[in-house]
Amino acid sequence: MPSPESRGGGSTAAAISNDAVHLLQEYTGRGPTKARTSINRDSVMILFADTLTKGERKLAEVGDGAAVLQMRHRFQEAMREDLISVVEKQMERKDVAFMSANHIDPDMAAEVFVLEPFLDGD
Repeated sequence: MPSPESRGGGSTAAAISNDAVHLLQEYTGRGPTKARTSINRDSVMILFADTLTKGERKLAEVGDGAAVLQMRHRFQEAMREDLISVVEKQMERKDVAFMSANHIDPDMAAEVFVLEPFLDGD
């Protein structure tokens, strides 16, 4: 199996970050300005920064942050299968659990994927 750090001349983590940013942009009309993917033995975590649209920021400013978080949760549920597909394709492993969360101040989001354990038990 190819190393998680390099497949096809590019970093797997960078490929996951880029694909996930494009996906968020597709769903929300604006992608995050920063993304970093961390890969561990049985998990992948994508951290995003600067994710909110102008409208969402304004709603949060006027005290409607709960509605913004609820809408972001709905987007994450709608994107769930597409995000899982990105990780499974890049990691060449099955995702067994997906968790997602957003935070308004600071404007951050996290997507966590738990991967199926290796067959060799290592």
